[in-house]
Amino acid sequence: MRKRLIALGFVAAIAAAVPVVGQAAAAECPPAPSDWAAAGPFPVTVEAGGSAHTIYRPTQLGGCGAHAVIIWGNGTWATPSSYDALLRHFASHGFIVAAAKTTQAGSGREMLAGLDYLATRNNTAGDVYAGKVDLTRVGATGHSQGGGGAIAAGADPRVDTVVPIEPGPQGDVAALHGPTFFLAGQNDQIVVPSQLVYPRYQKATHIPAVYGELAGAGHFTAGGNGGGFRGPVTAWFRAELLADANARTEFSGADCGYCDSPVWSRFERNALAG
Repeated sequence: MRKRLIALGFVAAIAAAVPVVGQAAAAECPPAPSDWAAAGPFPVTVEAGGSAHTIYRPTQLGGCGAHAVIIWGNGTWATPSSYDALLRHFASHGFIVAAAKTTQAGSGREMLAGLDYLATRNNTAGDVYAGKVDLTRVGATGHSQGGGGAIAAGADPRVDTVVPIEPGPQGDVAALHGPTFFLAGQNDQIVVPSQLVYPRYQKATHIPAVYGELAGAGHFTAGGNGGGFRGPVTAWFRAELLADANARTEFSGADCGYCDSPVWSRFERNALAG
């Protein structure tokens, strides 16, 4: 009996040491920098997404699982190239960004068409995107009219979270169903003053909502590399779409990182967010 138990133990040890065919170990994702405004660890590729979108994505797709999606809307008369460095930044943190090429993004429809485009490619066998797009983790963001478009797109059940940056009047806050981070600029006194953004945050009592008024920011601060908006927006999407615990502490808890940060001239959380 003792010899039989020894033999069985030896066989079990051998079996444990031999990997099962087809059961590859999941690759470990590279760590994100502690500074959310710093570039992420992924090299970035920029390419056409059909005729209507520009796609910003990690060069190697699927290295550590399918990628969460960000759909982007430009400000009035702007194009993705107006925000190129910001969109590259998001992709460097592992997101696939579908930026609508329209200069009139307020309806949100063109932004959602970018999600449709990625869904089609994700479901096409042999496509470089096949199985690499996580359609269960989707965020919408944009600037000015595109911020209003992000609110409009946020009514779609596929969109999990929204970050309107100095948003225009488009979209219905009451139709939002996921956590939302409303952003205003302290010195944006003419185009979309904070007095227009803050009331939209106040109306979002049915969802977790956060309001941030970036100190010293004008209306065009979000252009190019996103200025001071870049880090907080990245932290929000990492928290909401990637379940990044470090990013979550910027917004959650009594001593949240952003609660008393001097980067804001005003920062608030509603009861559901706090």
